[in-house]
Amino acid sequence: MLFGFTFRIEYPILTCHCCTYIGALQGTAGVMSSQRSCGAVVLPPSRCRAGFCAAQGRDIHLYFRLHPQLIERALPGASPPAGLRCTPRRCGRGVTDAVITREEAERIRRIAERGLSLGGSDGGASILDLHSGALSLGKHFVNLYRYFGDKIRDIFTEEDFALYRDVRQRIQQRIAQAFGISPAVLYLTKPTFFSRINTTEAKTTHDEYWHPHIDKVTYGSFDYTSLLYLSDYAEDFGGGRFVFMDTDSNKTVEPQAGRVSFFTSGSENLHRVEKVRWGTRYAITISFTCNPDHSIGDPVLT
Repeated sequence: MLFGFTFRIEYPILTCHCCTYIGALQGTAGVMSSQRSCGAVVLPPSRCRAGFCAAQGRDIHLYFRLHPQLIERALPGASPPAGLRCTPRRCGRGVTDAVITREEAERIRRIAERGLSLGGSDGGASILDLHSGALSLGKHFVNLYRYFGDKIRDIFTEEDFALYRDVRQRIQQRIAQAFGISPAVLYLTKPTFFSRINTTEAKTTHDEYWHPHIDKVTYGSFDYTSLLYLSDYAEDFGGGRFVFMDTDSNKTVEPQAGRVSFFTSGSENLHRVEKVRWGTRYAITISFTCNPDHSIGDPVLT
């Protein structure tokens, strides 16, 4: 029921006509070079799986998307819901070295190192979430703000959190620019977290980071995913590359400090991370949603 009108939603018509890719590179190599580029590189996925554009799920959103002319005739002047102005209509992915500098990435990494020094997983994958306070500790997680109390102010500074917010905002703006939406309708969502991966054998399923997955399935609120890499492939660690698993061939991103990878979070971007063979890999996952009900605020040092 929409303002007194009842519409029937025909789910079988939700095919890839609503997912057009955000550009294409002719002759793009399967592996993103470790050489730093001067701008964003946009890679087209090999396919857009049916139903991705329906992932947001509400009938009113689907009908605005699929039948805007009927909506206009039934309700002259009606505008799409706020979430739909952000909901991905174009599947895609991008990589850029032009948003965050290497020096900024190194400063962000030091924030992660200091926070993770308070705990760490018994296995090879540890996380630190400054928003919720979640910190890997042994085989479990603790809330570092409660667990360590006032000691947190000896670990983090207001300047750390200000840099964190600034980096998040610039990545948000770059994603909005790439996908042709307003940053104002793109909301930070959970989980947004630091990760530290080394060669220690996995002790729990939380340590098994290498399995292929779809972010929208794993984290229902995700509409756009970004990763800021904080260490260098082949210098700080081996393995640990990010792999988009396309039907024709894999597309691989080699992490470099300051490199940002971003993509729509649906099934068109199935991906995995290679097992780290040596060294330690640092990154931060920064996720965004179109639904303000799923938004979170920036972390605050209290």
